[in-house]
Amino acid sequence: MDDHHEREIASEETQELELKDQVISIRRVTKVVKGGKNLSFSALAAVGNEKGMVGVGKGKAREVPQAIAKAVENAKKHLIRLPLAGTTIPHLVRGEDGAGTVILRPASPGTGVIAGGAVRVIVVLAGIRDILTKSIRSNNPFSVANATLKALKKLKSPEEISEKRGKMKEGIRQ
Repeated sequence: MDDHHEREIASEETQELELKDQVISIRRVTKVVKGGKNLSFSALAAVGNEKGMVGVGKGKAREVPQAIAKAVENAKKHLIRLPLAGTTIPHLVRGEDGAGTVILRPASPGTGVIAGGAVRVIVVLAGIRDILTKSIRSNNPFSVANATLKALKKLKSPEEISEKRGKMKEGIRQ
């Protein structure tokens, strides 16, 4: 039992080393107090292993590097695993958060990542190579990033759907 547990910890550590992080947005925020304004920085970062795992996190601190470090740490705590269909996603999906709406469409191999801003960063870190995306309404990076993550959470592999419906994988329209 101990040997298995040690191996599990070792695999988690190697997985930790494979994670790449990228800053999506840094904002300077102020709090107005009696004596003037208190400055601090709010950071939004994404982490992923480019093999189907991705997470987004927020961090806030007085200094930029500390805010980024907090955001990355937060993103690592909120990692999600998503099913990939080769180099793209299994099906069309839409995610909403606040006023941010994101549509993710599978694309044929060789298309590349057609995305902008926060969506591009998250999709690349997730390991998706071919995808068409559209960001509608809000272009606030926080809303767009959360909408993208919600959309990616909705993804289901053909195997999952066939199991749920009790049908053969081939019977499901892809």
